[in-house]
Amino acid sequence: MTPSARISAAIEVLADIAERRRPAGDSLKDWGLAHRFAGSKDRASIASHVYDALRVKSSAAWIMGEETPRALVLGSLRQIRGMDADAIAALCTGEGHGPAALSEAEQTRLRTATLDDAPDHVRGDYPEWLAEHFAAAFGDQAVAEGRALADRAPVDLRINRLKGDRDKAAKMLSHLEPEMTPLSPLGLRLKTSADGRGPSLSAESAYVRGFVEVQDEGSQLAALIAGAKPGMQVLDLCAGGGGKTLALAAEMDNKGQVYASDTDGRRLMPIYPRLDRANVRNVQVRAPKGMKDVLTDCVARCDLVLVDAPCTGTGTWRRNPDAKWRTRPGALEQRMSEQDEVLANAAQYVKAGGVLAYITCSLLRAEDEDRIDAFLSAHADFLPLDAAHMARRAGLPALAEFASTHGVGLRLSPRVSGTDGFYIALLLKQ
Repeated sequence: MTPSARISAAIEVLADIAERRRPAGDSLKDWGLAHRFAGSKDRASIASHVYDALRVKSSAAWIMGEETPRALVLGSLRQIRGMDADAIAALCTGEGHGPAALSEAEQTRLRTATLDDAPDHVRGDYPEWLAEHFAAAFGDQAVAEGRALADRAPVDLRINRLKGDRDKAAKMLSHLEPEMTPLSPLGLRLKTSADGRGPSLSAESAYVRGFVEVQDEGSQLAALIAGAKPGMQVLDLCAGGGGKTLALAAEMDNKGQVYASDTDGRRLMPIYPRLDRANVRNVQVRAPKGMKDVLTDCVARCDLVLVDAPCTGTGTWRRNPDAKWRTRPGALEQRMSEQDEVLANAAQYVKAGGVLAYITCSLLRAEDEDRIDAFLSAHADFLPLDAAHMARRAGLPALAEFASTHGVGLRLSPRVSGTDGFYIALLLKQ
């Protein structure tokens, strides 16, 4: 496929997303099945164009003066790829399955339109209904935070200490020119292509043999801050696919016990092959069994209970740009209720002197500091650890600079830490 044909395909996929109100991944998969002549590079390029358009959906629509799939793609070519009107026009000739030629109005807007008079949510490319929440979390940096969340994310790997150190993993991946992550002592960062694609890891020995796992640097830091140590009894209450479970087990050097559980057993299914690949031997997976309580033996016995809480995922928009436009206000209220419920449930498993770690990949105060404040108001037997203590306790004192200004805990975000967005709070059981 020509570059122009790929752009036409991206416009087609975006039209399907808008018409059928479905996740981008589903529309891209269906397009690929219906156009089997397209090779893997073609499909990857089309996906990149689609996700770029979704990253800057609001600002691209403002620049072009309309929110059609074509306008979003054209606007994103200028906003993300830095192409001028002439370069975009060269791709839009109507020939070879390419998009129709630019209209006079489109050329004018691509040459002259600016975001100078646009509202903050447009300049920051976040939903208008979240404008109040972004202002509450970031103040006059709301636009800058939104723009950082609209950038492409790097590919970060966590080295598995059970199999080797970072230097060994870097050597195994030397042909990919990995860089050391600046904050996590366990991370490697891989370069992406000009259109944002990362290298394929499925055939990399370091990945297949469990020396590395794909995990954003922020998620690595959250697991390190939780403070799992060899010999501990640890409960990962919202384990999902097991990313943080594996990180905790490695920090414990396979000594002690990690209980990995989740209310939805289907989310736990990927954990089994990952445990085998990583050589993890101290994890018990506690999948739900109907109405039976599978964690009764953990009550008041755990040194650490980790709650990687369900949330709106605002901190992961770099990786899931379509999610920010599909999330509705009602989802925030639902997540807040779920967060209160899981925190209250988690409290029963923490022993005296143990720690409850609350983590979200959200940057909204309503899901972060506000939930901790509500929990502490109802649980006088828990005390929060201050940010400096959390950082020193993890052996990462520099992280204290990311202390929340809205209450207890640490805040990470693409703008301030170069990671996905995370909130981490530690609560000590008296």
